[in-house]
Amino acid sequence: MQGPLPGHPSVTPHVPVLIDAILRECAPITGVWVDGTLGAGGYTRAFLDAGAARVIGIDRDPLALQMAQGWAAPYGDRLRLVAGTFSDLDTLAGEPLDGVVLDLGVSSMQLDQAERGFSFLRDGPLDMRMGQSGPTAADMVNGAEESVLADILYIYGEERASRRIARAIVAAREVQPITTTLRLAEIVARCLPRPKPGQSHPATRSFQAIRIAVNAEFSELAEGLAAAERAVRPGGLLAVVTFHSLEDRIVKRFLQLASGQEANANRYAPARTDITARWDLVTRRAVAPDDAEVARNPRARSAKLRVARRTAAPAVALAATDLGLPDAGPTDIRPKGRR
Repeated sequence: MQGPLPGHPSVTPHVPVLIDAILRECAPITGVWVDGTLGAGGYTRAFLDAGAARVIGIDRDPLALQMAQGWAAPYGDRLRLVAGTFSDLDTLAGEPLDGVVLDLGVSSMQLDQAERGFSFLRDGPLDMRMGQSGPTAADMVNGAEESVLADILYIYGEERASRRIARAIVAAREVQPITTTLRLAEIVARCLPRPKPGQSHPATRSFQAIRIAVNAEFSELAEGLAAAERAVRPGGLLAVVTFHSLEDRIVKRFLQLASGQEANANRYAPARTDITARWDLVTRRAVAPDDAEVARNPRARSAKLRVARRTAAPAVALAATDLGLPDAGPTDIRPKGRR
């Protein structure tokens, strides 16, 4: 657990999700690792403290790298901080790796800062950019065609009321542009039944979908898995923590294909024997947090961990269709005046 962010005393401490399980499944921790989603540094510090010779911490969020200046000094040259996306982790690392760890989705520090625009629980500008560059969520919400918005909500958020919500968004933005998180959350909530006790906020799926689209998260994940395959040396490890079914489905599919564990599409067809495994599965099933961890950190509730070990087989490029990447199609999400 880490303390409040510098300059943000109201931000809650960051709790690294499934860190005990990661350290257990990846033990012993040695050599050079990449933490492709540095965030508040929970995984990086845990790996350095567990015995990693060096960790290369990568993040596209400038704030994550700025925050690290407050805790990085004691690790000296065992820690290297790099600005960039984990889809380029092999290039950014510049050397063979003994392991890669990826903690997907939005980080606690991003959710907890209203000015980042990720949360429907705090009013702030409708932003949602992890890297703080490029079109914002407000650009998408105010600029995308109704059909495009509906596809984004349905495909990336699995929102069954996607068409109704998209129609309401377009109607609302014609009256006044939608620029804040609470206004968007209210528009979405009016389209759905009032949640029962214990159910998630009505805007949860819509906010997830828009965030994924703004940050191209699924293509970034696919490219990051491919980059890890190119960078990790034989015997090295890949550990990935996901937070919803669409992410986990991509990681599971990648590891099935790469390990030769893909189920036969036709039970009458002969088993394939031409697959050379590029990864061996360390966790045969996804590892979930136990009740004690969920009690300590409710955000861990939906987390799943998958770990695999690299073989000596050459890396193979996979197409998006191979991984079943959800795709809402090409979009121009900026308002007309800003194209």
